[in-house]
Amino acid sequence: MKEVYLVALESDAPVPAEALATAFEIEELAFTPHEEGAGFIVEAEDARVEVVFESRPAPREWTADLFSGSEPALEALGKARSFYRLAFDMSTLQPTVPVFAALVCSRVLLAHASGVLVDITSSKVHESDDVAEITELDFDIRDHVNLHAVEVIEGETPLWVHSHGMEKFGARDLEIFHLGEQDLLPAEAFLHELCTDLAFGQGPPLRTQMGTSEGQAFMLVPSEEARNNLLGVPLDAFEGHEGLFLTVVSPQGRHNTAELLRPFRERFVQEPTERTETMHRESQALLPAFKARLLRRGLMEPLTFLVRAPFETHPEGRSMTEQLWLEVLSWEDATIVGRLVDGAVHTTEWRKGAHVEVPEADVNALALSREGRTLEDDEVRALLVAERPI
Repeated sequence: MKEVYLVALESDAPVPAEALATAFEIEELAFTPHEEGAGFIVEAEDARVEVVFESRPAPREWTADLFSGSEPALEALGKARSFYRLAFDMSTLQPTVPVFAALVCSRVLLAHASGVLVDITSSKVHESDDVAEITELDFDIRDHVNLHAVEVIEGETPLWVHSHGMEKFGARDLEIFHLGEQDLLPAEAFLHELCTDLAFGQGPPLRTQMGTSEGQAFMLVPSEEARNNLLGVPLDAFEGHEGLFLTVVSPQGRHNTAELLRPFRERFVQEPTERTETMHRESQALLPAFKARLLRRGLMEPLTFLVRAPFETHPEGRSMTEQLWLEVLSWEDATIVGRLVDGAVHTTEWRKGAHVEVPEADVNALALSREGRTLEDDEVRALLVAERPI
């Protein structure tokens, strides 16, 4: 079994077994307490999570400065007086199943005691609210992996970008070489897509030309082969990263991947302010008809109503605005209640699937879809014109 998570608690006492038995019964997970000690085993589908409790000042194998997380989470980790260690066997059928089972265990523990969750494989620390969102909302690979950029050579493309955290899914971590600063966000988007596929056991075959979601060609090659083609990278650059990776290379096996990332750069191009303002005016003009059509839709009607609004995010402590789409679930006076259909690009503050509320005055784009097909602008206008009074 592989130890993947730690639940670090403020208290030095374990959660009573009776309380856990009740909680896991509600979660429909089989709970078996250890005969000795405060540990237990939880089983669900093909997953078996073994949990061991220990009380001691701090785990011996790490220090707090090795982890990423919010300031309150790192502070709580430093004060932890006891730990639950969670381990499981990797699943070859569906790698996310044991991970999800372990996260539900963590959520139950944190619902009964104050503490934080430590992901050993990705070096992340999660607050209890984060754990609840991770288990209840749509899967977001950014909750499970960390990407690091390391300067390993000189020149315009000195960066080696690699992931940590895929081990919990029974997969190798990914890496890509010879990137510049301008490639970081596109590489992040591409690697997150690829990590997601691997996490669900749907990764591309090795040494085979594949296409990205944007149509660009690449290959995955084991790092022990791919690194043989690296020029000028000293061996000590990999100190602390002796594990095996999967390396992203061109279809010819080379490390020139700038063209691969070109389409991903478009995702991070800021929409011109003038364009946003124009869209806001046009959307607000159509909003009364859009709202009227929503409020009179039938229960079995295949129309889905979508709006876009600004959301504030804070990547690396900076404040910025992202335009996110949400499916409208209800409309209460001048407030729209909806579910995010896409998460924030730069952070996980606004996760896909989260329920949110936005003032209707903030809406700057509208969309309708019928049975999975997004209607064209002229189709939307024709449909909404019918809602206007004669």
